[in-house]
Amino acid sequence: MAQLYPLSRRDFLKASGLTAVSMALAACTPAQINVEAPVANADEALQRLLEGNQRFAANKSIDLNESQSRRVETAKGQNPFATIFSCVDSRVPPELIFDRGLGDLFVIRTAGQVIDHAVLGSLEFGVAELKIPLLMVLGHEKCGAVKATVEAVENNATAEAEINWLVDGIRPAVEVAKSWPGDLLDNAVKANVALTVEHLKRSSILSEALEKGVLKIVGARYDLDTGIVEVAA
Repeated sequence: MAQLYPLSRRDFLKASGLTAVSMALAACTPAQINVEAPVANADEALQRLLEGNQRFAANKSIDLNESQSRRVETAKGQNPFATIFSCVDSRVPPELIFDRGLGDLFVIRTAGQVIDHAVLGSLEFGVAELKIPLLMVLGHEKCGAVKATVEAVENNATAEAEINWLVDGIRPAVEVAKSWPGDLLDNAVKANVALTVEHLKRSSILSEALEKGVLKIVGARYDLDTGIVEVAA
């Protein structure tokens, strides 16, 4: 009969550590990695975004495409399925609110989604060179840049230094929203998104892609309280 020896505390910890490592490695085997199919068009891209947002809002994010293997894969080249043009607000990080990972999104951010030459060129690059089928202009609840513009308009004032350049960029949206019923700030956020979408549609590169049916541009609003992204009708 084989003699049984008591397992020392050190031996137990060593055995437990090896077991934990083995289980972790088994959990990361290629067979268990969820590989998504490429999106076929803008509608599929939008659906993928909204599904991710639903997970985020329900506190069921799955940390998709954040693995070491994904990092190695994307080092070879990028193939994002959607462009997000959003505000710089720290509470609105696109990758988090859409539950996406490395290489999924092509993100450009400025305060209040104000467009300049660098922004427009970056957006055009995403379409012309990366063939991204969806461009979302994403505004959000309680936008500070829009609020500053509302205050400037109401007080007939100017903002400091280059901040006033942002105010001038958002001012047309505030002027439009003044005639709408309801909350001026939130209406101005929505008007700013709509005017930005129309501005982008006048780009020669983007308008050509729209005409060919290889690009869709949509506006959307993110709610800070609920975490929900609502696409404009």
